[in-house]
Amino acid sequence: MNLLDVAAKVLDQGPICDNCLGRQFAKLSTGLSNKERGAAIRTVLAMFRDQEMYKAKKCWVCNGLFDALDVWTQRAINALSDYEYDTFLVGTKVSGLVAENEEILWAESGTTHAEPLKSELNREVGKLIQSQTGKEVNFERPDIVVTLDLAENKVKLQVNPIFIYGKYRKLIRGIPQTIWFCPQCEGRGCESCKYTGKMYQTSIAELITPPVIKLSGGRGVVFHGAGREDIDARMLGTGRPFVLEVKEPMRRHFDLVKLRDEINKHAKDKIKVRNLKFVDKEAVEAVKSGYADKVYRFGIIFKKAIPREKLEAALDKLTKTAIKQRTPLRVAHRRADKIRIKRVRSATLKAMSNNRATIYIECEGGLYGKELISGDNGRTKPSLSELVGTDAQVLELDVMEVKEASHARLTRNKEKK
Repeated sequence: MNLLDVAAKVLDQGPICDNCLGRQFAKLSTGLSNKERGAAIRTVLAMFRDQEMYKAKKCWVCNGLFDALDVWTQRAINALSDYEYDTFLVGTKVSGLVAENEEILWAESGTTHAEPLKSELNREVGKLIQSQTGKEVNFERPDIVVTLDLAENKVKLQVNPIFIYGKYRKLIRGIPQTIWFCPQCEGRGCESCKYTGKMYQTSIAELITPPVIKLSGGRGVVFHGAGREDIDARMLGTGRPFVLEVKEPMRRHFDLVKLRDEINKHAKDKIKVRNLKFVDKEAVEAVKSGYADKVYRFGIIFKKAIPREKLEAALDKLTKTAIKQRTPLRVAHRRADKIRIKRVRSATLKAMSNNRATIYIECEGGLYGKELISGDNGRTKPSLSELVGTDAQVLELDVMEVKEASHARLTRNKEKK
């Protein structure tokens, strides 16, 4: 069956617009739109047969959808007008009737070169939006996806998140990184948690979120940290890396210096953030994946006083021995019970007086610092307690540095600049 025979069978099914006619042969040529292709085919058939039915009427396949491109375009532009964006992509959710009509046409005509209706609609509406707004189509990672819902006769938006990298310093103890919901009421509020639904009054994520929502107009913020310090530990030094995932932002470009200042003001010296920058989604994985080496400062008390030389020798041995840690008792309820092998990079005695000492330890990420000191009832071997021959307990713990992985991608995609 040649092309004109197939075209005639298509037209025999009923009135069809040039877009729907040309789309049935979209894979046969380039350089023409489906509308131009359909008009050419219709003209050739009319010359051969001179039949009235080959003149364009209301299309039974798309039901006049391609005559309403401007209507759908304007709906999309109106919906987009509330948002700041650089790139977009159009998608279509076809109605049952349109999908059925298209399948009937393919079956009856026998065409094998057709393009789906929604592909053409996406392209044509996308071109119109681009020409009227000056925004760019992005097939890989658009800021906003515009969905033409033919069944509900409306436009829907999927506003993709923005990502902000930074570092935080936690200046006081007793603050978790994210909300800890009350285990008694699971966040509903009860007498045990004074009807707050939380175990702690605030968290790092809660201190950061309000200024981010204010500047971005987002609907929510997900906090992604490079690990976390204990609640009773401070995070000092250069700070701990994090990425904020801002959901459905209305504004994608704002002053990050202003955001930094707003967060630090809102936190009231509980935390400080720095080095804020826009990044790609990949930064979340880069920050969260693997274990970054850390530098800890421990304030330690020993059950019995020990000679300085003995403590220094024990610290030296820690750096030369693989540390075998079974999951600590304090986190066994939420971590897999297994043995982890970790390394201590360096261990330095900074100060010592009677039965107290201050030491700095740089260790492989994932090593439990408190248990390295106490031994955790023999679950960590060797431990400082074991090596000095007396119980040692951590009085104070500060994280001084979290060393970032060199592979972390911490710049925004060039297409989005």
